[in-house]
Amino acid sequence: MRKISLTRLRRFVTLRRLVALGALSAVAVLSVMAAAVFWVRAESRTHVYTAGSVPSAPVAIVLGAQVDAQGEPSPFLAARLEIARQLLVAGKVKAILVSGDHAEWSYDEPGAMLVWLVARGVPADRIVMDHAGFDTYDSCSRARRIFGVTRAIVVTQSFHVPRAVALCRTLGIETDGVGDDTVRVYRQVWLRGELREYGAAVKAVADVVTRRDPVFLGRHETGVESAVALG
Repeated sequence: MRKISLTRLRRFVTLRRLVALGALSAVAVLSVMAAAVFWVRAESRTHVYTAGSVPSAPVAIVLGAQVDAQGEPSPFLAARLEIARQLLVAGKVKAILVSGDHAEWSYDEPGAMLVWLVARGVPADRIVMDHAGFDTYDSCSRARRIFGVTRAIVVTQSFHVPRAVALCRTLGIETDGVGDDTVRVYRQVWLRGELREYGAAVKAVADVVTRRDPVFLGRHETGVESAVALG
């Protein structure tokens, strides 16, 4: 009986240790996440506007999102593009930099964004494509390091815009942001986006701390400068 009792005791002690370790790990993860979210909000707090109130800038950076098999932007991406179009028409920006994923030949976010804007009256020579904006960090980093952007308005959904502003500003672009709320009707997708931001904030901090290079670098491209000059 004593041996059985000792075995049970050892199992109980081991279980308690595992529970304590799990609790400590959860607290650590939540603390890191909370600190990352605080950084995002602090960096962007006074730099998020509506399309009507945002200060002017030379260029709008539209961050990529899902494109369907026919090359049609998702409602989320179309809403971003519409804001950029309005900013150009209102004279708030002189050029639009569309930055998205074109890692595979059959999937082209920047190309779809260009087609969408041109079909709605935006002159093609005011649009510049970044085919290697694989995530928000890469889009902001390449806008500064490849396209020479130093001041911009970044356009995305409202749950995403604080992180986009924080990253772009930290990477050397004087950035204000405009967030879209028109696609809140897609409730499940919107909720997933909101929840995803907590983990994405941690990644953003890690990217900033490590100052990693974007996936692709290269020579300076003058497309944004040329497009802005036309305005």
